[in-house]
Amino acid sequence: MPANLRRTKIIATLGPATESEEMLVKLITAGVDVVRLNMAHAKHDWTRMIIRRIRAASKIAGREVAIMMDIKGPEIRTGDLEVPIELKPGEIFDFTVKPGGERDAEIRSVDVNYRDLVNDIKVGDTVLVDSGLIRLEVLSKDDAHIRCRVLTPGSLTSRRHINLPGVKVNLPSFTQKDRGDTLVGIEEGVDFIALSFVREGHDVDLLRLFLKENGSRARIIAKIEDQSAIDNLDDIIRATDVLMVARGDLGIEVPLQELPVIQRRAVRLCLSIGRPVIIATHMLESMISQPMPSRAEITDVANAVYEQADCVMLSGETTIGKYPLECVSILDTISRRVEEEQAADFPEPAVFIQERMKVFRAAVVLANEFPRSLIVVFTRHGTNAAGIAAHRPPRAPILAITDSPETLRHLKIVRSVEPFLLAPFGDPEATIERATASLLKLGRITPGDKLVIVSDVQAKDRRIDSIQLRTVE
Repeated sequence: MPANLRRTKIIATLGPATESEEMLVKLITAGVDVVRLNMAHAKHDWTRMIIRRIRAASKIAGREVAIMMDIKGPEIRTGDLEVPIELKPGEIFDFTVKPGGERDAEIRSVDVNYRDLVNDIKVGDTVLVDSGLIRLEVLSKDDAHIRCRVLTPGSLTSRRHINLPGVKVNLPSFTQKDRGDTLVGIEEGVDFIALSFVREGHDVDLLRLFLKENGSRARIIAKIEDQSAIDNLDDIIRATDVLMVARGDLGIEVPLQELPVIQRRAVRLCLSIGRPVIIATHMLESMISQPMPSRAEITDVANAVYEQADCVMLSGETTIGKYPLECVSILDTISRRVEEEQAADFPEPAVFIQERMKVFRAAVVLANEFPRSLIVVFTRHGTNAAGIAAHRPPRAPILAITDSPETLRHLKIVRSVEPFLLAPFGDPEATIERATASLLKLGRITPGDKLVIVSDVQAKDRRIDSIQLRTVE
């Protein structure tokens, strides 16, 4: 295996700590594969500027990266407060859904941005505020107020996020703000759109229709963040292109002991049908302010790699953190070490029902037979490369040759795949020879290597899947 191949992909979120061109070049050079833009507070002018800056930094670094636009999705937040409210244990507190309405002078309150909350919530439900730091129980409700008792006290400030574990909220999955942000992403050619708070496969279908109507080939990443998503997990995975286990809100919405179980189940489901999967949030959280991770964080990252997730993702660590480059380096180091361990003791490739996936399995089994083998796959849309990656070849890297810059960036999120651009495709034998010469020049293959070449060839009126074994001369 080439010494510089890391199978697990790294996603870094952009923010004040990393948005300069100089830092972007450093991040890309250090091994970031996908750059994430969090649209929760991003303005359109900044978004257009930063997408173009990322593309420019890619050229400077000599490494193509993909761009993910993470749209905000539906959310419930508290309103503005002139001063923080210090909530006390047992205190009676109101959430007001009709701003400016009548208030009880003896009971403190805060406005909420979702008026139909009174219809979705019921007496006895739990309300979590500010990432679950403040916990309240619903006592009663009317058309304008939801009256609660404070269970876990805390300081309530403006525009804090509200979570409602187990409550089905009837907000639209794809909001008006999301539409505006997505149109900017389409115009600027982003590669992935991440849809927040996906609750069912239909949510993904709505976004896919919007992308199709606006001429975009961007891939969809479905973020699972609440109990509804867990209940519909299989449906969501089949509807989406990529799954993200967004452990921030998910960890608030479900019992804490369920979180690692859900993560493992989600990864296994994705592997079973060949969907890329991302593990996100709090991977190296302590490194926002500290130069080294905790031992628990090291193990958390290692577990994601052992589970064979396609990507691990950094959020606050690279948006506002003091040590963004160090975070990337640590993810890289941990991933390589665990992958080295996996290559020494690997299971048989996964078994899939589809006929074509069995062909890809044969290529992986063949590659496993030769110590110095590489899988070279020719792919226009990325399907063949992703199909081979779904079998998780433990030793042979997947060198994906494509004639599409768009496909090259889409493959940046797929485990074990290293994409290369070779345009145009032509006569099959000539194309293989050109690809081999190019890979030799780049140092990705060396004389004596065994190449398991996967492609399809034209035979009269149909295309036939082909597997070849060649030795680099």
